[in-house]
Amino acid sequence: MRLGVIDIGSNTVHLLVVDAHPGASPVPYHSQRDLVRLMRYINASGAITEEGMQKILSAVSAAVAAARKIKVADLIITVTSAIREASNGQLVLELIQNATGENVQVLSGEEEAAITMLAVRRWYGWSAGELLLFDIGGGSFEIAQGSNEYPDAKVSLPLGAGRATVQFIPDDPPGYAAVSKLRKYARAEFSRVKSELFQNRPAPQRVVGTSKTIRSLGRLVAGTADPVTGEKAPLYYNDLKEWEPFLREMPSNVREYLPGVTPERGYQLMAGAVLLRTAMKVFGVQKLDISPWALREGIVLQYIDRLNLR
Repeated sequence: MRLGVIDIGSNTVHLLVVDAHPGASPVPYHSQRDLVRLMRYINASGAITEEGMQKILSAVSAAVAAARKIKVADLIITVTSAIREASNGQLVLELIQNATGENVQVLSGEEEAAITMLAVRRWYGWSAGELLLFDIGGGSFEIAQGSNEYPDAKVSLPLGAGRATVQFIPDDPPGYAAVSKLRKYARAEFSRVKSELFQNRPAPQRVVGTSKTIRSLGRLVAGTADPVTGEKAPLYYNDLKEWEPFLREMPSNVREYLPGVTPERGYQLMAGAVLLRTAMKVFGVQKLDISPWALREGIVLQYIDRLNLR
């Protein structure tokens, strides 16, 4: 069957259409993204502005129209941190549902972590053993760990690359003091959740990163993917550390021309690099594998699993 997933994220509205069948890997059919950069449209009271709401409605309506034109058998629409945490998030959800006639599913941060872990586990298989997962979104940073398809420990922090850019390093390019402030705050948060949730977990056999921000950093720092297997080159802590000063000195309109970086990621790439390197430092990670599957693929896999139970 042909299945469509629309992910309304903090940075983009992304439509993924796949051919999905029980017992088989989902095959991509169509993908399209609309840039919204929603974190720029959150006002002082934590509400999404009128301009931001219009951007969301326009992008979601275009994605729904594309899915209907393709004639998907089913369409799943999900929202994550930016709308979930906005003070007028319920209003935005109602506007989307009224404009499209489609139901919208709100995913909690913990659900994002769990579903993404499912996708990563299916990609790497059971032989990967104990997995530690880092997922940097626009509005949140998910960490999960476990030896099964769903994590035994998981957490979602309001430390996405877009949110961190707006809150900590809005200048372009950012100053050294602002970057240091972000790093200090991130180190404290990662250290806290490691102590509270992950301290008693076994040492991971594989550490994996997902999300467009991490894939962009991986392409920039580690090189291109293997065109045969689809495997991304691993990202090493020391290489990321060497790249960070260069990113700090570049304005966002220069970063977007770097290999593997797109215009919608250039402005938040610096924050993403700081967050990822800090998380790797706190959790003692020297090597990070990069999964091509993440939240959207996990949603598809969950859907297929439910078909098998009918």
